[in-house]
Amino acid sequence: MIIKTKFDGLILVKNKKFNDSRGYFKELIIEKNLKVKFPFHVMSFSKKNIIRGLHIQTKNPQGKFVTVIKGKIFDVTVDLRKKSKTYGKYFSKILSAKNSLSIYIPPGFAHGFCALDKENFVVYSCTQYRNAKSEIGIKYNDQDLNIKWPIKKPILSIKDKKNYSLKEFYNKING
Repeated sequence: MIIKTKFDGLILVKNKKFNDSRGYFKELIIEKNLKVKFPFHVMSFSKKNIIRGLHIQTKNPQGKFVTVIKGKIFDVTVDLRKKSKTYGKYFSKILSAKNSLSIYIPPGFAHGFCALDKENFVVYSCTQYRNAKSEIGIKYNDQDLNIKWPIKKPILSIKDKKNYSLKEFYNKING
């Protein structure tokens, strides 16, 4: 089932899950329903209290279909499409293996998440291949975004500690 948001192109997907005595079988991506192709698939593992992001590629931006296969995350997207009526606004949602929600994030959004369980496995299906030279990040705690993260003392990568504020990102992109 597709669930629209107030952000153009950003959708939640309630995946079909079939349970029996052996476990379950879950449908994740049905490309014909999304009308999007995903040539690049990656996975991350995160321990509790890790924040990854907020990441975006400036050249050939990726659309991402994000699914949690084990654990629970507080997922966040930030609209960085200059002409969008929701530019600079964020959307957040709990995604988990249990609630069977996935999110499709169109190109032009920064993405990140906070890992909430002891073990969190996240699968990303992307519309573009990774371009490390055009990766950039927005600070998770940028005051202009005012994201209500569910933890007080996150664990960040060295790279994410150097992310830009939204204003710095805007100035960098616009020269």
